[in-house]
Amino acid sequence: MLVKWIRIILFPTVPIYYLVTWLRNWLYDKGIKSSKRYDTPIICVGNLSTGGTGKTPMIEYLIRLLKDEKSIATLSRGYKRITEGYLIADHGATTDTIGDEPYQFYRKFKNIRVAVDGNRQNGIAQLLSLEDKPDVILLDDAYQHRKVKAGFNILLTAHYNLYSDDIVLPTGNLREPRSGAKRADIVVVTKCPSEITQNEKDKIAEKLKLAPHQQLVFSSIDYADKVISTDLEMPLESLPKFTLVTGIANAKPLVDFLIKRGLKFEHLEYPDHYSFRLNDIEKLEEKDLIVTTEKDYVRLVDNENLKTKLFYLPIEITVDKKDVFDDAIKSFVD
Repeated sequence: MLVKWIRIILFPTVPIYYLVTWLRNWLYDKGIKSSKRYDTPIICVGNLSTGGTGKTPMIEYLIRLLKDEKSIATLSRGYKRITEGYLIADHGATTDTIGDEPYQFYRKFKNIRVAVDGNRQNGIAQLLSLEDKPDVILLDDAYQHRKVKAGFNILLTAHYNLYSDDIVLPTGNLREPRSGAKRADIVVVTKCPSEITQNEKDKIAEKLKLAPHQQLVFSSIDYADKVISTDLEMPLESLPKFTLVTGIANAKPLVDFLIKRGLKFEHLEYPDHYSFRLNDIEKLEEKDLIVTTEKDYVRLVDNENLKTKLFYLPIEITVDKKDVFDDAIKSFVD
């Protein structure tokens, strides 16, 4: 509630933020500020808002789509890591050294390179200097990094909070004006309900008003029918009452899914990218069974006293125009 009131109080500063970010984009659009282009295919996945649009599942979708035919590298800034500069994940990587989402990529996909660097130009240069350089680089959360000219931009906007219905910070959630959407090659409306109708899709398309060259795709989350730990799997229907632990931008879709499945649980909700402290861990140690997201799982699994009771619910995304979407990506990287 306090944050809400602070945002309202700061409303007079919205035009200043809008002007600064709009001017920055104008300088890049006109070539007054320079963007670096690359011969290697680079796909940027990002959003206009401050988070919660599903960038990590989209990066994983692209990895699965391309990994059998191309050598893939991901490049993230490594949000909330304790290290600095360029790092490439190896056997010593942790959530502290490279960040939770890159570490999730590293644990999950064994034949890709996972790198972090707040300076995207430097990170790309480092990856391209490798003896066996990647065929494709996936930029995670880099839509506002205008110093890099990605060859293909995928812009995500959540179904429950379209960028067309929002305003810029600090009162709204947009990092830049809505006009920034024009840089996207594909706009994906994420986290759609599985029962979304064509009529609703048409209404959203009218709201977003994309340019003729832009594709509009709708995606939804597919939750697994089981939870997974390091050594075990449990079907959802067999779960006793459990504790749901989330440290993500918006846990509502997950909570709604679990309720719809008739599961009984208490919900401990933390901020996005939350760094669990000792007293948090001690509180969780008292629980009999914990279900969490994969992003939270990689932050918690190294605590010995949680390993036997900690499970995560895997997710993937489904896109409604799969052939169109996949063909656009493959055509770009070939």
